[in-house]
Order: sequence, then structure tokens, then C-alpha cells
Amino acid sequence: MLPGRAQQAADSGVITIESDVQSADNSTGVVTASGNVRLVHAERGLVGTSRQAQYFTEEERIVLSGDVDVVQADGNVLRAERVTYLLKEERAVATPEEGQQVFSQWTLKQETPAAKED
Repeated sequence: MLPGRAQQAADSGVITIESDVQSADNSTGVVTASGNVRLVHAERGLVGTSRQAQYFTEEERIVLSGDVDVVQADGNVLRAERVTYLLKEERAVATPEEGQQVFSQWTLKQETPAAKED
């Protein structure tokens, strides 16, 4: 992809997925990526890796499953067995493997005190 097109794609909210294998089922509207999955949402500074990713086009939902690691540019980290992104609602749900827990690490933004007026 040309540098100008890459920037245009990043600015438009494009999500890219790289994997060993990808397939699309036109009858169900489900796109499946398997093996060494790497998902990038440049606009949000987010990179996720997993064993599988499925994009449900009708529901605008992405499901990452199998050793999911999500890292954001601001340092936030999320690890789970499964992470579901509900794109319309702009939210994510993480679930662990049975008997395990979800791990997250967040960098809290510190507020700077307002300058006092004399």
C-alpha cells in the first residue's frame, strides 16, 4: 500500500487483520482469520494478537479468541482467552479460560491542578 493510502486508511477507521489463513462466508457474512492473527486499529492505537479472529459483518462484531493480547499505544494492556468488540457500541467484553482470570493493566491519566488566579 502506498504511504498516502496507508494514512488515508488509518484516518478512516480501517481495521487490518493479518493471519496465516483467512476465509469469508458470503451467506453468513462471517470473515474468519486463523493462525498468528494480528489485528491493527491504527485510529485507536490498538494492536491485538490471537489464534483466531472472526468479524461478523451483520452485527459489526469482532471476536478474538485463543491467547488474546491487546495493547494500546497509551500502554493499556488486556489479556484474556476471548475478547469481543461490539463496534457499534464502542465497547469490549473480555472472558477468561475456564478457571482463569482476565488480566488488564491501565495507565491512569493524572490531572494537573488548575493554575490559581491572583
